[in-house]
Amino acid sequence: MRTLRSVLGASLVVVMAAGIAHAQTCEPSKWGADDEIGAANLVTPASVMQAIKLVKKGETHPLGIIIDSSTPAFPPRSLSLQIVQPNQQGGQRLWGYDGSYNDDLIQAWLGIGPQIDGLGHLGQDGMYYNCNDEKDFAAITGLTKLGTEKIPPIVARGVLINMAKHFGVTALDAGKFFTAADIQAAAKAQNVEVREGDVVLFHTGWTDAYLAADPKKWVSGEPGTSEDAAVWLASKNVIAVGADTWGVDVVPPEKEGRPFYGHVTLLKENGIYILETMNTGRLAEENVTEFLFVLGQARIRGTVQMIINPVAIW
Repeated sequence: MRTLRSVLGASLVVVMAAGIAHAQTCEPSKWGADDEIGAANLVTPASVMQAIKLVKKGETHPLGIIIDSSTPAFPPRSLSLQIVQPNQQGGQRLWGYDGSYNDDLIQAWLGIGPQIDGLGHLGQDGMYYNCNDEKDFAAITGLTKLGTEKIPPIVARGVLINMAKHFGVTALDAGKFFTAADIQAAAKAQNVEVREGDVVLFHTGWTDAYLAADPKKWVSGEPGTSEDAAVWLASKNVIAVGADTWGVDVVPPEKEGRPFYGHVTLLKENGIYILETMNTGRLAEENVTEFLFVLGQARIRGTVQMIINPVAIW
């Protein structure tokens, strides 16, 4: 079996060559030429009030998993945490009551563990959402447009589609992709309707099965969406698409030389956010298919991605 690095390396070469040969055309966003938040425009006072009605039991569930320095991630991403006691060396105490305190320092890629992919994350041939050229906004000190700090609080109807259940397995295999037709069949069988303004999550069983038991396997591939699945989801005008996998798109890719092309469809072409490594196990186990989704990410200016912990409430 080819390694993730070799698959992606060869694929990226093909994608780059294709990009050079076929310069990307650009269509301005339906929300206007200056728009930077894409499908988050669908969050309105009316939609929020409608979504709140989904709370019947008062149950809550964190959709973010716990991460640490050992959590595998798309290479070369990593995380390092240090706990320090500033100016307290040698038993020094602070203030009039001998106060002491701990502080923490973190060095981390923001695309590790549970995360939201912003609209400046992935494009094609240097072009990103709403005709933004990388030369104009991707500065080394941070994105000057499309940063995740621009994303408003996402309060919406969330739906879970259990693809593992649909295929009759505990966990889908790496490289197993599910199509638009598969999603529609699973949704129909599970009595789930995908509506405009939804946050759609897929349960594949991948993280529950392999993150702890075989972390190398977990990060070396994954089941996920096909290219036509991304197109269909975009046609439904959803706000975000996520899964219990580290990349949502299938790895190895459905089509040779086109890794993560669903990211292009969702992020670049439609302004739809991607939610990775979502903690969907409890929802699948308890057959929770509809819930209130709430996300308020850290607002660090110019970021491409952000580690998140959305909450499902029902």
